[in-house]
Amino acid sequence: MATRRLMTTARTWLDNSLRTVCVALFAMLVALVAWQVFTRLVLGQPSAWSEEAARQTFVWVSLIGIAIAVGEKADVIMDFLVERLPRSLQRVADIIAYLATLAFVTYVMVFGGLQQSMLAWTQRNPLLPLTQGQLYLALPISGMLLTIYLIVHIVTTFSSRYVGHVGTPDEDLEAASL
Repeated sequence: MATRRLMTTARTWLDNSLRTVCVALFAMLVALVAWQVFTRLVLGQPSAWSEEAARQTFVWVSLIGIAIAVGEKADVIMDFLVERLPRSLQRVADIIAYLATLAFVTYVMVFGGLQQSMLAWTQRNPLLPLTQGQLYLALPISGMLLTIYLIVHIVTTFSSRYVGHVGTPDEDLEAASL
């Protein structure tokens, strides 16, 4: 019971922290783009650094946003086949999907992202006071966040709290098509 409470508290803290970081990065992205538009249209001299900073901020917002979506199970899934299976087979399908995603995330995002970051660690960015390797850390960091959420989903799928996939009523589909 205490372990479950600790895990719930840690999960809530992680969720709230990531949302806060994502909102702050998005606000920074809006400010950077506004500055870019101002310098281009009003001053007539576009700011080169703000374009690069906006691009890198967009990458970080996107990757952290993906982690948040996976954590909330709000990512894109195609349930129409899985929800027709018995709950025991739904569990198997979920485990296979989570393990396949986990394999991809750990190999490509975490391992590959760390390798890419280390290769570019000393490569200076001509417009920002960061190296390319530091900017590439978005990939392994978001990969680690995805790994955490995928492990939580796998553990939950094995637990007695697993409810399976619940179908969407037809009237909701009709309302969505209007």
